[in-house]
Amino acid sequence: MNLFDNTLITSRVVTAVVALGLTGGCGAVYPPLDVVERVELDRYAGRWYEIARYPNSFEGGCVGVTADYTPRDDGRIEVVNTCFELSLDGPSRQIRGSARVVDSTSNAKLKVTFFWPFEGDYWIIDLDEDYRYAVVGEPSRSFLWILNRTPRMDEDAYADIIDSLPSFGYEPDRLILVPQPEDTD
Repeated sequence: MNLFDNTLITSRVVTAVVALGLTGGCGAVYPPLDVVERVELDRYAGRWYEIARYPNSFEGGCVGVTADYTPRDDGRIEVVNTCFELSLDGPSRQIRGSARVVDSTSNAKLKVTFFWPFEGDYWIIDLDEDYRYAVVGEPSRSFLWILNRTPRMDEDAYADIIDSLPSFGYEPDRLILVPQPEDTD
């Protein structure tokens, strides 16, 4: 089962969101999580490819994961996550949600919801100046995603991100690489 399987997901998402909200994540105490100074949401909009992530139950079996962000007229951001089940040739699954900015000073702290009223933190902790890659985490350090504008990420940029993760309280060894199709650009 994964995030994109609509038949059984609601109870797992609700359980995960409630657990994170009540316990602050895995129970460890971390210093405040720093975010980037400023995110231009119009530049951040568009398609992102998931390059690596911390393992999580709601993306189990997902490969070729993409996230599409589209600004809405009401100030929120439409979120459409897509993945392929078990292989890049597997069936695709999609889930729609929305995000809202909770820190307008930076626009780097958002709340994302796929099942109202449950929201999860989406904090942009690293962002390429040309918006080619982004690193997204949250205060409990239970979740982490490395995103890129293309299915393949520059090796030096990826290595720099991996080297920086401990300074944010993340363990690079926990990351799993996400298979993506060949870049056709």
